[in-house]
Parts: sequence; structure tokens; C-alpha cells
Amino acid sequence: MTPADIPSLFQAQYDASRAQVDVPLLLRQERLLRVRKLLVEHGPQLAAAVQADFGMRSPRLTEVADFFVLHTLLSHTLKHLPRWVRPQRVRTPFYLQPARARIERQPLGVVGVIAPWNYPVQLALGPAITALAAGNRVMLKPSELTPHTSAQLAALVGQFFAPDEFCVVQGDTHTAALFASQPFDHLVFTGSTAVGRKVAQAAAANLTPTTLELGGKSPCIVGTDADLEDAALKIAHGKLLNAGQTCIAPDYVLLPRGREAAFAQAYRAAVQRLFPTIEGNGDYASIITPRHHGRLRTMLREAQTQGAEVIVIDPAEGRSAPATQGTLGDGVSRQLLPALVLGATSSMQLMQEEIFGPILPVLSYDRLDDAVALINSGPRPLALYWFGRSESVRDDVLRRTVSGGVTVNDTLLHIAHDGLPFGGVGDSGWGAYHGESGFLRFCHQKSVLVQSRWSLGATLYPPYGPRFDRMMGLLRKLIG
Repeated sequence: MTPADIPSLFQAQYDASRAQVDVPLLLRQERLLRVRKLLVEHGPQLAAAVQADFGMRSPRLTEVADFFVLHTLLSHTLKHLPRWVRPQRVRTPFYLQPARARIERQPLGVVGVIAPWNYPVQLALGPAITALAAGNRVMLKPSELTPHTSAQLAALVGQFFAPDEFCVVQGDTHTAALFASQPFDHLVFTGSTAVGRKVAQAAAANLTPTTLELGGKSPCIVGTDADLEDAALKIAHGKLLNAGQTCIAPDYVLLPRGREAAFAQAYRAAVQRLFPTIEGNGDYASIITPRHHGRLRTMLREAQTQGAEVIVIDPAEGRSAPATQGTLGDGVSRQLLPALVLGATSSMQLMQEEIFGPILPVLSYDRLDDAVALINSGPRPLALYWFGRSESVRDDVLRRTVSGGVTVNDTLLHIAHDGLPFGGVGDSGWGAYHGESGFLRFCHQKSVLVQSRWSLGATLYPPYGPRFDRMMGLLRKLIG
């Protein structure tokens, strides 16, 4: 399916959604089971495609970061969907009784999904699963930076779904712009804040509501009573998963002044534990393109030039890992060594934009208030991480900061909880999905009031007079 097909594909889904407004529960469940069958039967093909796009990314990483997340989402959704689709009874206030009220959760119609490259299966199929559960038709535009994965998704979705149910459109940024200009009933975009603004502008022309999952600079705050070795290991895992190419990866660390050397030592040990080697290690992903790789290297050079201490961590001191069965791809040259940056300042590029790579700035604070003030001085982040033992201090920090989500004494894990909504705030996005929150995001909650034949509403009709005055006086007393 090409860019030229986009208007006709949209029209086919639009017509189908209007012809079948009420989508039965059994059909929704059957569509989800088809997605599950796609993943079970063709997971190895998709993992190989992701590997080919990155050049160096283990299928095991794709298994845990893409497939496992999707399987838990499918299980959670299938389990709870019968309850979610039921009309919700609403208590009627006394002045409208004996009328009855309910909320009906109806499909919006056609949902567009523009997916990113960093988790190209999870972030493509995750929103699609929830939109299908809500009874919608789905059009998906995967990233042009993962062409092998996009081609596999297009072929497999075409094998399991009719085009007016769920289809995939491949293409470049011009295709994405044309895609975003369609009058969807809802549009989901995951990617950078800069591109998210363009998507929101394109959607606004059609009054299309959007869910924008963006990024930002997600901080890790290390409290004075934190276990430094435990914090360093969990921060390293969150930072280096997919080589830092994760929207909720820790972007920088706020550390009590005087603990810089101890943290650097603990972080180095954590990297060595997680990745005994970097070069040729399939567990450690490549940076997606030479351009992204060059941008990260430029950040490091600039920080060093401006006086920061850059600690590059090579666990094997140059020794490379043996290639696994010759299938790890050609991305060794884009495997960027992890780096700590001590003494980073706000004027540096790595503190002005989302890093999206294995570079971790460390900023020192004298008082916790200073750390909170620094976070609040910038755009609100997609995630925030707190490490420390004191519950009262933790709760104080969480009360005084705003972020899309939080994990305490670990990183990333709030996104894996299907009962928690996932989304940003401000520059890190708007709208949330996952679980019932996502289901409701892709529904229209229609208000329904069923009047009784015994209604007293006519007592408030004109012409107004003494009876009206008595009734209004009584209602005011009862309302209080």
C-alpha cells in the first residue's frame, strides 16, 4: 500500500465504521486473537526484521521489549474487555428522577497510528490493539527508519486483516504528512516533541483529537539515603536498554554533591555487569542510523570542550564479543560506548534536548529543593525516577513535581503495568493509553438519559408563575 492509496484506504475504513457502528464484543475479541496469532506465528520474522533495521539488536531484546509487552497487553485487554464494553449505569439526581441514566462506550470510527522506530513492533501494535478493542478500524504508518520491520508488519497485517479493518501504509516523511492530514476520528503519534507539534497542527485542520506520546528529559533524583550501588544498576539498565533509545529512559541524574566519584564507580560496575563487552554484543543495540550516531558524538565533544568531565566506559577495554551465529548484523560501528558526563551545564546541547542515546549527564545538588527547582524550570518530563528510602521525602518530591509517570527505586517499570495510564504532560505529550485508560481514549462516551412517563419536568415549563416559584424554592432547599 503506497501513499497514493491513503485517501481510498481511509475512505474504505470510514465507510465500514459508519456502516457498522455497533461492533459486537465477539468480533472485537476475535480481532485481538488474530493479533496474538500474528505475533505467536511470526515473532521470529519480526525480530529478524528489527535486527536488520538496527544492524545490532538481539532478538531477545525484541522479545522482552516488544513482544512480551504486547502479550501482556493482549492478555489484560481480553480479560477485562467484557466489562469495559458494558454500558455504565449512572445514578440520577433526585430532581431528574425517576429518569434513568447510563453512559454507552462507542467506537470512535477510524484511528490513525503513526509509530516510531525505537520499539517498532510494540509501539506500532500497542495502540492498534487498544483501538481495535474499542471497536475501531485502524490505519498504521510505521517509521521509515525501520523499513524491514515496516514491510513485515504490512505483509502480516495484510495477511490477517481486511484493509477496511486494519492496514499498514509504508513511506517516508512526506507519506507521514499526508497520513496525518486525513480526517481520522483519532490520531496517535509517538515520537519527538518537534514532530509532534507538526502532527497536532495537521490534525487540528480536521478537528481530529490526538494522543501524542512524546519524550523529554526524564530525570533520576538520587536521595541522600539511597543505596548508590542499587540505584546505579537500575539507572544503567534503564539508560542502556536499547542503547538509550527509549522515550522514558533516564535522561540525566541529580546527585547529592560529594557523591560523584562513588556514583561513577558504581555506574561503571553496573555497566560491566550488564554488558561485559560492547562491541559485537547483540544485547547492546546499535544506534539506529549514522546520523543519530553522529549527533550523539557531537554532544559528547561539545560537553568536553565546555569543561565537562566525560567518562567513556568500555567494559572490555577494546575486546570484542564473538558474533552469535553470524546473525548480529552490521551495526558494530554504531554501537556507541556508554558515557557519563560530570559537570554538565544548561548551556550544553545534551541538557537542552532529549539525548536518546547511552550518554548520562550527572548534575550535583546541594539541597533537594535545588533539584526540584531545576526539574520545574523546564518542560514537564515524560517520566521521573526517585531513589531513596524515606517515604516522606519521596512523597514531598512527587507532590512538588509533575511528570507523565513515575517509578520509585527503579526505572521504566511503570510503563509495564497495564493498569496504569501511560502518557505525557505538556511538552512530553497529551492523552494516555494502556489498559482501560487507553480503551476510553479510543471510545466516545455517549450520555443517555431515559425519561419516565411519570416525569415532573413539565412543572418547570413556561408560562412561569406561582407554581414555578414554589417548585424552584423547594428544589433550592433540597439541593442545599
